Amino acid sequence: MNGQGKRMRRAGRKVLAPLGIAALVLAAGATAWAAVDRPTPSGLPVPRYVSLKFGEVNARAGPGDDHRLLWVYQVRGLPVQVVAETAEWRRVCDPEGGLAWVHKRTTDGRRMVMNVRAAPTPLHNSPKDTSHVKALLNSRAIAALDRCGKGWCRVKVDGVAGWAPAGRLWGTAEAAQCR
Repeated sequence: MNGQGKRMRRAGRKVLAPLGIAALVLAAGATAWAAVDRPTPSGLPVPRYVSLKFGEVNARAGPGDDHRLLWVYQVRGLPVQVVAETAEWRRVCDPEGGLAWVHKRTTDGRRMVMNVRAAPTPLHNSPKDTSHVKALLNSRAIAALDRCGKGWCRVKVDGVAGWAPAGRLWGTAEAAQCR
């Protein structure tokens, strides 16, 4: 299966998706949007995973179009973790550890995962290491998440469904992935 050889653009410069996006320093007061023991504007839990709905999504330094453009995500379906939100904006953590604000209309509730390991991840017939390997999920490849349980996740990509260890996929951990 092919990886997602897509590109991300950072403030006018193109950067290949496999290259790291430097972690951003929290701006003073940015934690005011974090949902800690209180309802979120959407009513959904934070942190939670979503995916990017479009092939180009602006990543901003703050929640609003008037904030500085940090980069442009150019990977439709990229899994991101919502770590804070306002009524219209979501602060997301991406698989590279980058933090940015994106408009809520650019996100999709469909769960996706990414193999962030350098080596392909085997997709098994059943959730056991000893089961038949149906296919390999290439490094940096994105797959649709069906469900997880007992340390394994069922994913689907290019018409093939299979089981992979949850720890080999970015987009399955319950804890916040960026600080």
